[in-house]
Amino acid sequence: MKQEAYFKRQIQLWGEERQHSLESKKIVIIGAGGLGCTLAMALGTSGIGHIDIVDFDTVSHHNIHRQIAFTLQDEENNKAKVVAKLIEAKNPFVKVNAYDMDFTSFKKLRHQYDIILDATDNLPVRGEIDAYAKEQKTPWIYASVEAFNGQVCFFDKASFQVFNLSDHKPEGIAAPIVMHLGSLQANMALRYLAGLSVVKDKLSYLYFSEEGELITQKFGMPTA
Repeated sequence: MKQEAYFKRQIQLWGEERQHSLESKKIVIIGAGGLGCTLAMALGTSGIGHIDIVDFDTVSHHNIHRQIAFTLQDEENNKAKVVAKLIEAKNPFVKVNAYDMDFTSFKKLRHQYDIILDATDNLPVRGEIDAYAKEQKTPWIYASVEAFNGQVCFFDKASFQVFNLSDHKPEGIAAPIVMHLGSLQANMALRYLAGLSVVKDKLSYLYFSEEGELITQKFGMPTA
């Protein structure tokens, strides 16, 4: 199989030169849960040459309804390894590494990336990601979801420290909003890696009104 055939529809979108430019890009997805599964499936078959996935957790049955890379047969297996295996089965043109560890341990490896994707589920780790990204001079994309709402932001110069970094656990999450926010993250990342314009340092907050209308509000983020 040739890459031109595999990526035909994307090449029709932006041409062979831009598509080939993705081969040299390297990204990392921190977390292989709901957001991480969506990110991996959206970006793993896009033409990006190297993808690292980090997660120390294992698949539980209550994950599967919203973490779309997993099946019941994956229970008790490491999430990052399951997702990496799936992406490799879907795309022969990408190198995928799975890291069975937490972010605190992973960042000590000092890898370099073109962009970092947050798919975690707690604010303290996101604070760590922000500090690490600033140190590495690498942009990162944040997202979080709860119930029927979520938020996403491409962090370049803005500081994440404006958030309250206490560890908040959401009470419930609807599966479609997880995939929606993960898809927004993936679109931002792909546009950035392909050299297209991306709105940076502006938080988008998405929620459904009581009438079921999807509403988006945008907020400028303070710089570091």
